[in-house]
Amino acid sequence: MVEFGEWMMILELARQGLTVAAIAREMGHDRKTVRKYIERGLEPPAYKPRAAAPSSLAPFTPYLRERLRDYPTLTAKRLWRELCDRGFEGGYSSVTRVVRGIRPPVEVPFERRFETPAGRQAQVDFAFFKATFEDEPEVERVVWLFSMVLGHSRWLWGRFVARQDLATVLRCHVAAFASLGGVPEQILYDRMKTAVLGEADERGIVYHPKLIALAKHYGFAPKACRPYRAQTKGKVERPYRYVREDFFLGRRFRNLDDLNAQFDQWLDQIANRRRHGTTGRIVLEHFVEEKPALGALPAGRFDDVLALERRISKDGMVSVGGNLYSVPDGTRRRHPVEVHLTVGEVHILDGGRRIATHPILEGRGQRRIAAGHRTLPPPSNSTTPRADAAAAPSAERVIPRSLAIYDTVGRALAARAVTP
Repeated sequence: MVEFGEWMMILELARQGLTVAAIAREMGHDRKTVRKYIERGLEPPAYKPRAAAPSSLAPFTPYLRERLRDYPTLTAKRLWRELCDRGFEGGYSSVTRVVRGIRPPVEVPFERRFETPAGRQAQVDFAFFKATFEDEPEVERVVWLFSMVLGHSRWLWGRFVARQDLATVLRCHVAAFASLGGVPEQILYDRMKTAVLGEADERGIVYHPKLIALAKHYGFAPKACRPYRAQTKGKVERPYRYVREDFFLGRRFRNLDDLNAQFDQWLDQIANRRRHGTTGRIVLEHFVEEKPALGALPAGRFDDVLALERRISKDGMVSVGGNLYSVPDGTRRRHPVEVHLTVGEVHILDGGRRIATHPILEGRGQRRIAAGHRTLPPPSNSTTPRADAAAAPSAERVIPRSLAIYDTVGRALAARAVTP
């Protein structure tokens, strides 16, 4: 067979006057072939398709069609193993190519959007962020956004936190309910480890006992979404991209408190005043209609205790959640102390007796010394604030006065009182 380039060369040599024999010698082809292409001229050659080589899989194709007709979801790996048991010696890739061509098409149903009635459900989850604070410009911090979204109105509440531990999860729930002014009937969780411990054959989903206590106190029912079903928690996952792009990126924050202060302002002025893309309604107006359907807040506060065991450092501090809290001078350091965490406070007990109470510090790497815990003044280079520093008057501000001054003032006040 003559290639297209050779054919053009034959025609060119014939145009230049060379004989058929000369062209045949030059091109290395038979004279009959050269004469045929000269007579054909510029008519393009017609190539016939090459006959397909017989496939080693051909005898097994009827079996594949039968199996896929009866069981359309059988994997190609499974079918390849079955063919090998029947004597097939070919490779797995050849089976996948044939299966792809004969497998019946699978109709994908439309996802049904699930809209919840007013007050019925909220969704809770965490999202991962990285932040560099101006107070620590050399450190990149990992922070987590805890968010709660009402399924009906899409009202959004959130708080950036330094960790995802149980105490933080409980504290965020309490703050979210206070902000909402009510409690939904049900809260959906994405199987976060602090909320969902696992599954049991007899009981189904196993929730953390502290979360159950919180749910009983506020009157809501916890519910874990089905695994690998992102559609069931879309209302809380979709806002994360919105938060990242509309709020977080391009902003500067002094610290975690400043981050949350700016976020609260953004939620109040932007996020919850926008027209929602799915509902088509202003979120705030929609929430005002939903709020009466929420359950009432309980009269008492949630004070369930999470007990920990810690040791006292050589400088009289106890580490809890990445922060340090003081104990009084003279506390024994050779044995562990018990720490009770409530929603808002850290209680330190020694031998069953409470020796210190601190408000929970947000973030990490912070220190707090409570009033009366230190008998000696702080060293000149200390940067740790003391709770009683603002209340205690500085010794440098006390101006000594003679007692005669107070005697003179007293006599003048007495004389003024008797003057008619």
